[in-house]
Amino acid sequence: MTISMDMTGSISIGDRQFGGGAPCLLIAEVAQAHDGSLGQAHALVDAAADVGADVIKFQTHIAAEESTLEEPFRVNFSRQDETRYAYWKRMEFTEDQWKGLAIHARERGLLFMSSPFSDAAVKMLHGIGVPAWKLGSGEVYNGSLINLISQTGLPVLISTGMSYWHEIDEAVKTMANEGIPYAVFQCTSKYPTPLEQVGVNVIQEMRERYQCPVGLSDHSGNIYTALMALAQGCDMLELHVTFDRRMFGPDTSSSVTFQEFEVIHDAREAFYRIAQNPVDKDALARSMGLARSAFGKSLAPIRTLEVGTIIDESMLTFKKPATGLKKSDLDDVIGKRLVRRIEPKELIRWSDLEL
Repeated sequence: MTISMDMTGSISIGDRQFGGGAPCLLIAEVAQAHDGSLGQAHALVDAAADVGADVIKFQTHIAAEESTLEEPFRVNFSRQDETRYAYWKRMEFTEDQWKGLAIHARERGLLFMSSPFSDAAVKMLHGIGVPAWKLGSGEVYNGSLINLISQTGLPVLISTGMSYWHEIDEAVKTMANEGIPYAVFQCTSKYPTPLEQVGVNVIQEMRERYQCPVGLSDHSGNIYTALMALAQGCDMLELHVTFDRRMFGPDTSSSVTFQEFEVIHDAREAFYRIAQNPVDKDALARSMGLARSAFGKSLAPIRTLEVGTIIDESMLTFKKPATGLKKSDLDDVIGKRLVRRIEPKELIRWSDLEL
């Protein structure tokens, strides 16, 4: 299914443009890495800014609005939360606390985003002033949530970690019909994702299918998938971040450290610079005159040749630099008589031959 849309090429979130050949948008996904600590959340904002992220993204969970006591743990990691509901409760921040995080992010030059998991979270985040929405993999089927965020008119980044193609088609069609700018993430909702199931190949499939910016939301917990996605020209890259993979939480094994994130940022800069500067091979060769001269070779004698020697091919070799006679001159040199004595450490020149 190919969906025709007016919105092709690039889109903007705040002052960041991506897609259509613009630099890849780098998103530092905090998720639950703050473990319910507001101080830790602010520390994560600073760390993301320090390593060159464009966006810092949280998740806004309101236990009473999205969960029940029957919800199972995705990963049975917690020694302090008796239920998943209790865990979400512990992850909550107040509206004022979310506002403080958003202000802090903006002060550090970051775009602030947070994935909503309930209608109440959408309303709160919209009031705070997020520049775009990230639709989590589990919310692609949530018609109420999709309808509510589409009413804001803000761009939507769609994650697809558990989706069939027809489900992604439907979410994209909804955005297109509403005139909402959108982008799509290839994602695999396994924590951590095995390398064999990352699916970087799907990025190009999505780009052709939806004619929009496409990226990778990665849960592999290593830098290799991100580097491969960058090398293939992804438009967005979302990576879970942590100070250390030994920290407490359900996502640490699926995260990169900030040191690793910085490597990926530097790769983004290098890959973009390379991609924006295509090379004309002949023009490049012309610019290499000095190098060609230094590394190339010219005709030289194998041994000392006396005056009057008739040159034959067995007497000759090629030595640096390329400032003398070329290989193409060989036929014209053979059979000529030397007019001076030449040693092996010298090049042969036309003036050495009886013409």
